[in-house]
Formats: sequence, C-alpha cells, structure tokens
Amino acid sequence: MTDRSPTPPDRTGVIRAATLDLALEVGFNRLSIEAVAARAGVGKHTIYRRWPSKGALFMDAVLSANPPALEYPDTGDIEADLRTQVHAAIDLVGKPPFGPLYRALLGEAQHDPDIAAAVNERFIGPQTQRTIARLEAARDQGQIAEDYDLSLAMDMWSGPLYYRFLVTQEPVTHEHADRVLAALLAGMRPRDQR
Repeated sequence: MTDRSPTPPDRTGVIRAATLDLALEVGFNRLSIEAVAARAGVGKHTIYRRWPSKGALFMDAVLSANPPALEYPDTGDIEADLRTQVHAAIDLVGKPPFGPLYRALLGEAQHDPDIAAAVNERFIGPQTQRTIARLEAARDQGQIAEDYDLSLAMDMWSGPLYYRFLVTQEPVTHEHADRVLAALLAGMRPRDQR
C-alpha cells in the first residue's frame, strides 16, 4: 500500500513569492528573514538551508520571477531589432513589480560581491551574450563595420540606460533609448553607409 498523503507545497516557490511580496510592501532594507518565514509559513532554518543571507534570498527571488524573456528578433534590420528589444526592457524595468525589485537588487549588488557575481551570471551575462550575438549577426550581414569592437558597443548601448536607471533616476524612455541607439549605430555602420 502506498502513502497517498498530499505532496507538501513547493516551499522554495512559496518562500520566493513571500520575499517578493514583502519587498514590494516594505522595501529591501526593511525586509527580514523572520518576516519572510512568517509570511511563507516556514521556519527560519528552512530559509537558511536554501539561502545563506537575505541578499541571496532576494536575488534568487527576483531572478526567478520569470520576467518576459528579453530576446532579440532577427528581422534583418539591426536598428529595428535593437529598438524592439530595448523597448521591451524599458517596459519591464520601468514599472512594478520587476522595476523596483531589480533596482533594489542592483543596489544590493554594489555591497555584496557574491550577489553581484550571481546577478552577472544569471541575468547580465546572458543578456550581454544575446546582444553581442545579435550584433555579430548584423556585422555578418554588413550592417556593422567588420572591425567594430562589439564588447565596446555593448558598453555604449547599456551604459546610458543604466546611468539613468540607477544614477540620475531620470525616466528611461523609449525616446531616450532611440536617441542612444541612433548615436551608437552612427558610429558602428560601415564607412560606406555613414
């Protein structure tokens, strides 16, 4: 005879959801393991078995929230494809719930090298690879100069957007991103297309 007792709920998912809910309610700085444990209906030891710190828990919860994939279309027009992707990214980080959570996560990454490394590994790095892969395809199609440093292009593309998002906290708008993109592409085009 087999045991037919109900399967216990996915505690990891419940804890992540409680973390995000509380972070949105009280902010990351006031978030505590005790409050997450109470909200999730688990003991603190259950949380600490999975995550070594509040920062690690918060990082995992944010990056496991499954925001829409920021994939690049490949229509054959690098400008249109970059624009489509960055508009989707701006829409994602420009409003709750992901925007405030992601901003808080990047703030925590400035103080915790382990969190910074994990954010880079799980989010920034893969997004950078997707961007460079799309730029490589455009270069292969003759839309970008063959000798252009694509890693530098990535820095020039993301830097102004993160500057607004994190430093000046001015709105990151579609219009601003379009101006950055136009300036970037002006320098990247093959000489005969400038």
